[in-house]
Amino acid sequence: MAKKLKITLKKSIIGQNEQQRGTVAALGLRKLHQSVVKEDTPNIRGMAENVNHLVVVEEIEV
Repeated sequence: MAKKLKITLKKSIIGQNEQQRGTVAALGLRKLHQSVVKEDTPNIRGMAENVNHLVVVEEIEV
């Protein structure tokens, strides 16, 4: 089975710097408590790690 990541925005991007805002937008997140499902790749994991104080990441099996 392919692994995927469920990424949920848990904290607002207000007050964050432009790089972190861009990373959240690149992940496809726009609103609080919105979730997206992405492929489990090193690129996506790195992006989520850079904004780990704003998001919650869960591994799911699809």
